[in-house]
Amino acid sequence: MAPSKKRNVNSRNTSERSSKAAKVDLEGVVDRILESRKHANDVFDILESLQSEKERDVVSAVDACCRLFSTLLEMKDLFVGKLPAEDEALSGEYSAEDKCRIFMRHRYNACVEILVEHLNHEHFEVKESALCCLMKFAAGQGQHPLEDLDWSEHHSFPWELMLAVVENLTSKSTDNTLLISRFQEFLEMDDVRYYVMSALRESVGKVMDKNKGNVLPVYQNNVFTLMSSINMPSQQSELTNFMVKQEAKQENWKAAKLNEHKRAFEKMWLSFLKYKLPSNMYKKLLVILHDSILPHMSKPTLMIDFLTAAYEVGGAISLLALNGLFVLIHQHNLDYPDFYKKLYNLLEPTVFHVKYRARFFHLANLFLSSSHLPLYLVAAFAKRLARLALTAPPTGLLIVLPFIYNLIRRHPSCRVLLHKPSTEDEPVEDPYLMDEEDPAQCRALESSLWEIKTLQKHYHPDVAKAAMMINAPLPEQEEDISEVLELTTYELMERDLKQPQDKKSIPLEFETATQLLKGGGDVLAHHFCLLADE
Repeated sequence: MAPSKKRNVNSRNTSERSSKAAKVDLEGVVDRILESRKHANDVFDILESLQSEKERDVVSAVDACCRLFSTLLEMKDLFVGKLPAEDEALSGEYSAEDKCRIFMRHRYNACVEILVEHLNHEHFEVKESALCCLMKFAAGQGQHPLEDLDWSEHHSFPWELMLAVVENLTSKSTDNTLLISRFQEFLEMDDVRYYVMSALRESVGKVMDKNKGNVLPVYQNNVFTLMSSINMPSQQSELTNFMVKQEAKQENWKAAKLNEHKRAFEKMWLSFLKYKLPSNMYKKLLVILHDSILPHMSKPTLMIDFLTAAYEVGGAISLLALNGLFVLIHQHNLDYPDFYKKLYNLLEPTVFHVKYRARFFHLANLFLSSSHLPLYLVAAFAKRLARLALTAPPTGLLIVLPFIYNLIRRHPSCRVLLHKPSTEDEPVEDPYLMDEEDPAQCRALESSLWEIKTLQKHYHPDVAKAAMMINAPLPEQEEDISEVLELTTYELMERDLKQPQDKKSIPLEFETATQLLKGGGDVLAHHFCLLADE
């Protein structure tokens, strides 16, 4: 049942309750209420403690409310159907038993409203207790509905209560990441997951439209955290864990159908992505898109607009968009004009230093694996990578050099880049145009891979050794670059340090310093001097 707009807690003298609240034994109060209806008014003591300013009192009151109303739901001692006002119940022709149920139903609604407010409490323990209590109420209402319907023909689920929980988890002012992580336990239940996805779609549209589509960083981060916490089933047979057991035919229930879950999942994400997102959220989203979102959508091609827009942004966002585009191109036949031109322009010096370097080169390798690519395109990629290699770190070079060699192996016609005949009259300038964005116009085939020859004198022996491979015909077997994609500078140094050293002592030039700023050819003294205190 949705929280009532009228809390209706104050039927007793407020000052009297306030003075007694601290002394109330809430467990004893619950026992008395459940034992006899004549103690029903004692419920106000619990509701008063529920609004206490002391964290411990509130948590105790939440536990008491949870036990009391869960028992009343199970015993069917709450009024079922359209709830009349309390004044109407007193003057109407209701039995004493119905009057008591109406009274307790109003108290239950007041309790739910307070608990929903406590989802925004300053203390996490209160928020956690309120959340767990509300979900227990949801399970109770699902099994013992408060609506007067023929449940053999309808499917029962406390939709309005779930919507209230979702709307407060996705606060506009408070970061609820920790509370959402606690809620993830309930998302493992199939019916809860389905209705949460539906509630999110409705909530996002309402909030963002009211805000005219402007960015709401806290709210959108809460929504994204909740949405990314959803683990979708992959097979119909996995839909077995339900919070509410249905009396009606469960096979006709949308929450029990995998296709309906996929539709709800798809609509939820599309409703979220149609609004402008905080800039830092694009990266978080694109990291999980190909693996956690696209496979569970009924129509993944609906993400084309979002992914192509992200791919056009540039930088790290474009690198991350490659994953999703790869899925759509290879599995759903997406036709993307100028895709390779854009991929070519993503090759910049920063690509060796971004967090997602390994993922980018893995995908670039897949996209360039086809033997049907035009020669000029493969030559352009090889030449651009070779030029970037001049300033790349050793860890990047150990990826780039085998990458270039693999391109040449797949396209033997590119060997002309390694064995370019020269004459004395040939100009010294490299005809390759590094700033040209179109690989067809960069004149890569007119140039050579002289950069690799230069790298043969690199300070790192592994790089120099790799560059030496062009001095002999390349083996036909492609190199597996997956082993070096995740290689870090630390790992490279550790590997070098663990190599067995030659038994001969390593010659060192070392001059012992005799005094401060003296020694080593007196270089320090040449640039610095000590000033005596005056």
